[in-house]
Amino acid sequence: MKAMILAAGMGTRLGDICKDTPKVLLDINGLTVLERILTKLSGHGFNDIVINVHHLAARIIDAVNELQERIDVKISISDETDELLETGGGLYRVKDFFGNKPFLVYNGDILTDLDLGKMIDYHMRKKALATVAVRHREGNRAFLVDDNGIIRGWTNRKSGVDIITIEQEMNLSEIPSMAISVYDPGIFDYMEEGKYTMTSIVLKATATGRVIAFRHDRGYWVDIGTPEQLEKARKLL
Repeated sequence: MKAMILAAGMGTRLGDICKDTPKVLLDINGLTVLERILTKLSGHGFNDIVINVHHLAARIIDAVNELQERIDVKISISDETDELLETGGGLYRVKDFFGNKPFLVYNGDILTDLDLGKMIDYHMRKKALATVAVRHREGNRAFLVDDNGIIRGWTNRKSGVDIITIEQEMNLSEIPSMAISVYDPGIFDYMEEGKYTMTSIVLKATATGRVIAFRHDRGYWVDIGTPEQLEKARKLL
């Protein structure tokens, strides 16, 4: 199976910690974040992986070359050194990589015990266009999910801005994303070249009724995007 790791971020919230070290190469108790993610993906059957890079790209490429000798996966690089394309534009650039089967997109700053095999099985059983892993947690932004697990919109809790993509009234729950998604290749019909987020594409695709949530409220999930969260991950693991 194929997957993409989004590793092009600047690590701005981490400040000087990422000045000389890309976020995916930060050490978590003797293993880099990237090695932990690759090992997880490999263990769930994802053996053909593309990674986009921008900040300190050469260091990530060197690490990938070394890791491929120890982890049984094939890794390709999408180099965004000249222009950071955000999550949507970065994914669209490598659309030909994925072929005609569902694939996984995994943010390179996430550590979790989410069962990726169950998630992709759920995606295929529901014949979804997009399946977004979600979790009740703190966060300013959240998807709006109906009682059947279908994503119907998005909210910014801090600003009070809601984007609801269905006209009829229904009960909607606010559940933040875990920054891990499974997509059917049909998602590319809603995309084009450019610089934009996948959230905007997911919201556009909700009109189909085939954009669904995969709940993971148990176990652990940590975003290492801040110094505090980085230390939390080290203690947790």
